[in-house]
Amino acid sequence: MSIATAKAQPDTALTPRSRGLDLSMPLAIVFALTLCVLVLLPMAWLVIYAFSDAKGAATLGNFARLFSDPAFVEPLLISLGIASSVGITCCLIAAPMAWLVARTDMPFTQTVRLIVTASFVTPPFLGAIAWELLAAPNSGLLNQLYRSWTGSGEVLFDIYTMTGLIFVISCYTFPYVFVLVANALERVPGDLEDAASMLGSSKWTTARRITVPLVMPALLAGLLVAFLQAITLFGSPAILALPAGFHTITTKIWSLFQYPPKPELAAAASLPLLLLTVGLLRAQAVILGRRSYAVVGGKSAAPRLIALNWLRWPAAALCFALLALPVFLPYGALLNAAFSKIPSQPVTFETLTLHNFNFVYFELSATKLALKNTLLLAVLSATVCSLLALVVAYMASRRAVPGHRILGFLATAPIAIPGIVLGVGLFLSYTRPPFVLYGTLWILLVAYVTIELPSAYQQMRSAFHAVNPELEEASRILGATRLQVLSHITGPLLRTSLLATWCFTFVAVVRELSAAIILFTSETKVVSVLIFDLKESGDLAAIAVLGLSMLVLTAGVVFLANKLGGVTPGTRLRNN
Repeated sequence: MSIATAKAQPDTALTPRSRGLDLSMPLAIVFALTLCVLVLLPMAWLVIYAFSDAKGAATLGNFARLFSDPAFVEPLLISLGIASSVGITCCLIAAPMAWLVARTDMPFTQTVRLIVTASFVTPPFLGAIAWELLAAPNSGLLNQLYRSWTGSGEVLFDIYTMTGLIFVISCYTFPYVFVLVANALERVPGDLEDAASMLGSSKWTTARRITVPLVMPALLAGLLVAFLQAITLFGSPAILALPAGFHTITTKIWSLFQYPPKPELAAAASLPLLLLTVGLLRAQAVILGRRSYAVVGGKSAAPRLIALNWLRWPAAALCFALLALPVFLPYGALLNAAFSKIPSQPVTFETLTLHNFNFVYFELSATKLALKNTLLLAVLSATVCSLLALVVAYMASRRAVPGHRILGFLATAPIAIPGIVLGVGLFLSYTRPPFVLYGTLWILLVAYVTIELPSAYQQMRSAFHAVNPELEEASRILGATRLQVLSHITGPLLRTSLLATWCFTFVAVVRELSAAIILFTSETKVVSVLIFDLKESGDLAAIAVLGLSMLVLTAGVVFLANKLGGVTPGTRLRNN
């Protein structure tokens, strides 16, 4: 009897395949060089110009003038005062509102959150223009209404003051504090508060000994974020401070590029703002590191809502009254100006017109070019930034290559660069060989990608942490390269987060002004710069039409991003 034998064959399903050419390291080098060009090159030229005179010789004279000339010292001190006031104001407004939304049975809490999101969409410079329509001393709608009701010749509120500027900046900065504090309040374990109550602690003692310490890091983070947003802001001070007769540090830097330009002084004035931003971000990390609190244990119960009883409806009315300041009143003023023959007069059936829309879209020659440039740059910037963030976040979170920490640092570093400072650095970098980009859309593309990369990177890195790496490891065992794993496994799993990040970057680019105001030319003007130019010419009706168009576009994209998931109102938007 013979037994047939067969030659053993390897199980190909379990045998690792030979790896293809792994381009991870060359790609990491390319991305590192790209990030260096995006971040380090403009900063290097900024330093070089700051320590050079008009003829290119090394000098410390720029800084001597900067810290001795009242024309430079005063804007810096004013900016510090405004930023401090805005930070305190935002905490005083946002923290109680966040507590009402997150920890009480107040009605319409989801509506309040939605309206807070709407204030994120509104560019601060557009909000400043809207408040001009509302509170200009002579033509402001609120001042006109006050005079008609009282018969008085007094002004209810003058927006062209230091107080007016602090008020407007606070309107579009407090949502950052609100989101941080509300999220922190929702994460406070209800078990701890219940235990304190059972041990005889009063509500006030429980709040002071448990709730406040757990929320304090978020409140401190919100304070610093509000301070940074206010001190690096350009649009609102340019619209409200300059007519009032004073400069902030950002408007002073911008003025140094007016004829005759003084780039060396602009560079010297930018460095203190850059160092201050870096120092405050570092201080934020240190403070939160020392004052952070962690809850040790398993899953905790959700915090119990506090019953407000008869105060429920007054609390809701208070929240809506506060939200009228950044949303309802400014939007109403823009709608009134867009449909009225006279922007400073309330619209009636007799004054209702569509002429402003016809003028903007069919008669104003700059509109078509600005819209084309804005949409093109927004699409390209969102695409490049999202893909760059995807690859860098993969390498950093999966520790795919040596030096992954450096890649992560370079991708995050631009968060410390104010938009106006980056604009100065890019102007100095790309007006000479080998990269002569000034006067083209490319320099704006570089600026937008650099500005928005940190937010996109942080968003994608968070998404990577939510994906179990086991599938990637299995693919690697079977011979796939890291790029194949990213394109065939991880990328599809992160499709929703990637699309949401794209939407977020698109919105941020559409509303960006600080860098664009330094880098634009007549052929590369975008909608935000066109609105700023129309403000200088006093065409408020055209501004209202363009502003409403910008709001509709960005609101639609934010709605899409929220539907996709992965982007929350707390994601950092850079003010302008």
